[in-house]
Amino acid sequence: MTKITIKNKGEAVALNYVDYGQGQAVVLIHGWPLSHKSWEKQMDALVSAGFRVIAYDRRGFGDSSAPWDGYTYDDLAADLDTLINELGLEEVILVGFSMGGGEVVRYLTNHGEQKIAKIALVSSIIPLVKQKADNPAGVPEKVLNEILTALKTDRLKFLTDFHQGFYNYSKAKPTVSAEQLTYDFSIASHAAPQATIKAAQAWMDTDFRKECAGIQVPTLIIHGDADATVPFDTAAKQAHELIKGSQLIAYPEASHGLNVTHAEQLNKDLIAFFKG
Repeated sequence: MTKITIKNKGEAVALNYVDYGQGQAVVLIHGWPLSHKSWEKQMDALVSAGFRVIAYDRRGFGDSSAPWDGYTYDDLAADLDTLINELGLEEVILVGFSMGGGEVVRYLTNHGEQKIAKIALVSSIIPLVKQKADNPAGVPEKVLNEILTALKTDRLKFLTDFHQGFYNYSKAKPTVSAEQLTYDFSIASHAAPQATIKAAQAWMDTDFRKECAGIQVPTLIIHGDADATVPFDTAAKQAHELIKGSQLIAYPEASHGLNVTHAEQLNKDLIAFFKG
């Protein structure tokens, strides 16, 4: 693992990343509240398929440093831009999972498409999580406020429950192993508390609908139609309608954490899109 130092608003932030393989660069951007380790089942497959795979920890998560502020999507997209520039990447493929889809779209908005070949949005929050009059399928604001309250009062209890919902897990239907839930909890619980809360506010409140309409690069959208964390209709379906020429693949009965539960199929679909 390696770190680069990013200067943002006068504060130095150390961004942790891994860099494996050779070939066209694929940058993997993890979801909330995990780290680059959530891409474990994708990295080997992508490297073996002939790609250079770079996965990093969002500021405040994993082994990156955790400033008190700087968790807006503008800040996070600036971190991604610095990573791309520091590594001298061109013709990059960006893959954003869940919250990471926001970095992808905001990067294109703020920093342009010149260095980007393609993008993939996996279980992404794009374009808008929150329920509004013109987004009736979104998550009610009351539910989002309850999440913030739970994070502030008993973050660890919330994370335990959250990861079960991440996989639509129950004792009657154990979609992943108990060890997978423990692993996710370990990663998420060690994220900085302020980063966990402020990053959540970013994915809850940011409306990317206008930005999606301006995307020109080839786009793949993959989402589970049983995603209980980020509903299919308000996310993938709407993103597909907004992003001209995008390809949408729905995984039947798949949960939010399809990078784990449907890893083999996801890897095949990503590689086919990257090489297509």
